[in-house]
Amino acid sequence: MSPRRLGMKIKRARLDKGLTQATLAKRLRISRVHLANLESPDNAKHHRSPSLALLERISKALGVPVTELLE
Repeated sequence: MSPRRLGMKIKRARLDKGLTQATLAKRLRISRVHLANLESPDNAKHHRSPSLALLERISKALGVPVTELLE
């Protein structure tokens, strides 16, 4: 899965839950800028996907299975 597609799925799930980037970032214990870079990797200096540990935290915070984010 490309970082761009994963970022779009994270953003869509976040918006579906009615969360702001700031709120989700706080729950994940990452900066809002880091989350913004994950959601829009085209704007980031490094086009990297999150680690598995962070991806698991994201899925838990959003209440969706990791597999749903990776489909």
